[in-house]
Amino acid sequence: MKRKSETQLVIDGLKKLAFGKVNDAVTLVFAEELPSPEILAKMKLFNVSSMKRVKGGGVEVQFFDRQKALEKLYEYALSTQNGQTSESLLKALTSPVQDSENDAD
Repeated sequence: MKRKSETQLVIDGLKKLAFGKVNDAVTLVFAEELPSPEILAKMKLFNVSSMKRVKGGGVEVQFFDRQKALEKLYEYALSTQNGQTSESLLKALTSPVQDSENDAD
């Protein structure tokens, strides 16, 4: 079995963030009680950035930003069209994220 390159692993992860389903996470939000650890282990929660119980017994779920994942995929696509190497993807992924809301202040 051929091992994927680091660049391909990052691209695959970004695609999962951008296009992945969140059905299992939504199931957790609306569940009366948490499922067993065995069921939790089988759930697809890749897109979940954090999860916590809130007062009153509810569950709060936060997801990774799909738009940011799409932006990084787009940047990579542009860089490969321009003949640049995969280093541009790694640079884009490790560059500090600018918060446009804070820039307006």
